[in-house]
Amino acid sequence: MTSKQRTRLALALTTVGALGVALLAPVAQAGAEEVRPECPRDLGCDWVPAAYRQTGDPADKETYGNYDTADRAKSNKIKFIVLHDTEVDFDTTLRIFQNPLNQTSAHYVVRSADGHVTQMVKNKDVAWQAGNWYLNTHSIGIEQEGVAAEGAKWYTPEMYRSTAKLVRHLAAQYDIPLDREHIIGHDGVPPTSTAGTKNMHWDPGPYWDWNRFMALLGRPTVPTASPRSELVTVSADFKSNKQAFRDCEKGVDLPLQGSSAVPLHTAPDAASPLFSDPGLHPDGSPGTNCAADWGSKINATQRAVVADRAEGWTAIWWYGQKAWFRTPDRAGVTTPTSGYVVKPKPGKTEVPVYGVAYPDKADYPADFTGQRVGTALPYTIKPGQAFPGGGEAPTGYYYAPTIDSSLPYDHTYFSGRETYVTVQIGHRIGFVKTSDVDVVRAR
Repeated sequence: MTSKQRTRLALALTTVGALGVALLAPVAQAGAEEVRPECPRDLGCDWVPAAYRQTGDPADKETYGNYDTADRAKSNKIKFIVLHDTEVDFDTTLRIFQNPLNQTSAHYVVRSADGHVTQMVKNKDVAWQAGNWYLNTHSIGIEQEGVAAEGAKWYTPEMYRSTAKLVRHLAAQYDIPLDREHIIGHDGVPPTSTAGTKNMHWDPGPYWDWNRFMALLGRPTVPTASPRSELVTVSADFKSNKQAFRDCEKGVDLPLQGSSAVPLHTAPDAASPLFSDPGLHPDGSPGTNCAADWGSKINATQRAVVADRAEGWTAIWWYGQKAWFRTPDRAGVTTPTSGYVVKPKPGKTEVPVYGVAYPDKADYPADFTGQRVGTALPYTIKPGQAFPGGGEAPTGYYYAPTIDSSLPYDHTYFSGRETYVTVQIGHRIGFVKTSDVDVVRAR
């Protein structure tokens, strides 16, 4: 594994301390061109380029920052938009992305106070933003000024409006579905391997108002199926859905406040343990109320398939198991929804779930030594289970190890013959082979 490949295990912005980022003066780029921001005309974006420079030994072409050049969407499709928060202020974020030592970037940054948008990486290029190289190469990343544990006070009406206007524009341009399997938070990005699960991020966090945001996209949660539909959308009201989470990284309890997140339990009983994501808790320990413990909660506007019902409770299929949450009568916690679900093909005992949709080894040239293939995550879909999804996930790997395309096959997109679809396997999306599943309309 090269030095650059190692850094890509954590190519996303969290905190200055966590990244060890260098807060140096912005690095001027020789011959920097004037670029018209790729934004709606009435959004008033500006262009401040992220650094694209080699660092360290001049002979080491694999050490540079802060993104990769590409020719999207001609070379590889853009099918996802990833929403982040910065964990530092707007100006600091711009400085971080302007310093190549930091090896992190996003396409856009949105300011909290007034919703101002700055573009820093061209959409044709690959920002180092999601902590999953496959998602990086097929997505656009939008950083929003804020701190996830303090989200509600950072996420202003101006920010919601600007981000929504930008997302609508990008979705129309690149034919990205306006649903929650394609418009995801950083907390919806899957790991590329089981070992990498614990390193994944949880922003924009439980205080981002997904109901409000999806309504601004023109996709409000409204009933589109019969009350007994197997497919539901979580629609808990942000203001009245008051939850108390814990910032376990700082060891402090967060105040009771409105949230998009609904806690998930292992049984229809508030005293039962919280759901435990088997990738995050491989020892089988219970889930927690840590804000960063994404497996123990589902967000408003995320869809799920009903697995069971009990008085005042609903069970859904979640990471291949049943997870329960409270649904008191007339509380509006769920909304019946029409759409497609993914089920195992008859005869399949279990379907593996992947965090990438890479080609098989046989799809690469025989003399190419930089192959990337997917490995299954610790989640499976079993007979009788179903998960929302079914949208095509492009099969491909973008190989770009150097700043100057100096290696054989450098900056090449390798397509695969196997096809994949996206599933909402739990709080994070995942990918399954179409040969393993049927995509059918929800009952």
